[in-house]
Amino acid sequence: MVEVGVPKVSVVVPAYNTGRNIEKLVSSLLRQSLPADEFEVIFVDDGSTDTTGKRLDQLADAHPHIRVLHIENSGWPSRPRNLGIEHARGEYVFFADDDDWFADQALERLYDCARTYDADVVIGKMAGHGRGVPRELFRKNRFDATLANAPLIDSLTCHKLFRRSFLDEHGLRFPEGGKRRLEDHSLVVRAYFKSRRTCVLSDYTCYHHAQRGDTRNITAALMEPSSYYASVRDALDIVDAHTEPGPLRDRLHRRWLRNEMTNRLRGKRMLEAPDDWVEQVALEVQKIITERFAPGVAAGLPPLQRAVAYLAGQGRVADLRRLARWEAGVAGHSRIDDFRPDEHTITMTVAAELRSEGQPIGFRADDERDVLVLPVDEIAPEVLDATTQVRKGRLDLVARRRETGDEIFLPVTFEIERVDGSAAEGTVHLVHRATTTIDFRALNGGRTRGSWLLKARITNAGWTEDAPLPLIFVCRADGARPRIRDERKVWNRLRSAVGRRVRR
Repeated sequence: MVEVGVPKVSVVVPAYNTGRNIEKLVSSLLRQSLPADEFEVIFVDDGSTDTTGKRLDQLADAHPHIRVLHIENSGWPSRPRNLGIEHARGEYVFFADDDDWFADQALERLYDCARTYDADVVIGKMAGHGRGVPRELFRKNRFDATLANAPLIDSLTCHKLFRRSFLDEHGLRFPEGGKRRLEDHSLVVRAYFKSRRTCVLSDYTCYHHAQRGDTRNITAALMEPSSYYASVRDALDIVDAHTEPGPLRDRLHRRWLRNEMTNRLRGKRMLEAPDDWVEQVALEVQKIITERFAPGVAAGLPPLQRAVAYLAGQGRVADLRRLARWEAGVAGHSRIDDFRPDEHTITMTVAAELRSEGQPIGFRADDERDVLVLPVDEIAPEVLDATTQVRKGRLDLVARRRETGDEIFLPVTFEIERVDGSAAEGTVHLVHRATTTIDFRALNGGRTRGSWLLKARITNAGWTEDAPLPLIFVCRADGARPRIRDERKVWNRLRSAVGRRVRR
């Protein structure tokens, strides 16, 4: 039973010199389907020097469910969020950023899920706008997710719904004291371990996570390697305190090895960074690999990331750069092999493959193993063993609504064909094929109004690459029969390009 007069949800938002970037968030909060007397918004103005404070005060004057706290500049979101928790009255707390925004039914759906399943934590599906968001986590609803049975570890930002009494019971707060990178990880990882029930709501996009166009948000700057990897070590310490050595600990550690380490030493991301910064990152990564990780951590990576970890662990920065130059050319390529429209449904078959500079990614046979072919010598064959990943490779077809960024996994059947000799003599490459039937009366729960773009998402050997398909489906209303636009036609390509420029 909810206490009378207590809001269902408190939304806590740190704000600093946001300018007009905050308006999308404000508009989305004022459009919420949850009645305004059932939630509150707490903006914490972190010593803004522009008009942000004045704008927030105007909102508070106009809307009784909006409050503003003004504090001296702390320089980081942790203190504002912690103050927001202390002042929150809601049964649940959601942490939002000042340049993100909510879908219209987000708070209502998140709260209903929390109450239905008596959850301590609810993670709503996210859409990324210039930012990466978890994908596999949101493939389906999960109403009793744990670190052992779901990829929760892929979602470590704080943009979630937390029971307020749960935060207080376990003393869950963000680390303060200057600029603490990965401050979300400290709270969220501990919350996952302590939570009695965690739910993942995947059938409705709740939260839109955006990269500010002017890139002046405080986490956009190039990080300082020493302090950043000290924060990584802190997160690893939390995992170690709650697990025994073994497969679960290895899998959780693997998340930081993949996201915060090997991915920073790959492809364009590495090549575009300053050389001295890369050297510092590589040194910090080498120390953590050799000092903190059991052999099973890197062994569980796909072969590409395994190779990067292998080179980093040996301090071979020149070879990392050589590999990065080659990988910068890797992309997904797709084609439509079959297309059959029928009233509200469309059945199509798509073929796709990975290539680097026009050449298919190759594998060679070695004692009945598939070994990934890379342009770097002196990497042990077992490091490049791709046998398991080749068998587990997949091709997803994804529909993305252009107006909102919502992404929907389409139901597919797929197969992988091995093609001999086209990458190099004695090698094979892989062609992925998938077939789907799209019912526009049921897609996205029937919420289909808008323009839908399709892409093939290839996952294999350490890559997940999207290859756009040249079709756009336009629904004038929810559940309406789609109008099909073929982007292979010059006029349609020109119209789409003009539309993209206008939206910017």
